[in-house]
Amino acid sequence: GLHHLVFEVVDNSVDEALAGWATEVNVTIHASGAISVSDDGRGIPCELHAKTGKPALETVLTVLHAGGKFGGGGSGYKVSGGLHGVGVSVVNALSERLDAEVRRGGALHRMAFARGAVAE
Repeated sequence: GLHHLVFEVVDNSVDEALAGWATEVNVTIHASGAISVSDDGRGIPCELHAKTGKPALETVLTVLHAGGKFGGGGSGYKVSGGLHGVGVSVVNALSERLDAEVRRGGALHRMAFARGAVAE
């Protein structure tokens, strides 16, 4: 259910903390039933993705196995709590709505999705 989807996203934030990139992870349950997960880590990359030509944020949230958890060049994690999970792209696909907000490189990036497709 919902808690499995939340755990998947929280695991990503915890991985940032375990890797030394984040010091804080926040989970908020809103009165509407929506859940917010935030951390002070590096943020999901937002530049254009080399293979898809789309923003990396969109690619990570819509393409299976597109995240950097196992990436080379220092982008991957030595320790990960989310390896048992399905990935944030599946969380997005199963979510009625997912609003992504990423602070990275001094900029704020926002994208909205509905059932895994870009909504805005």
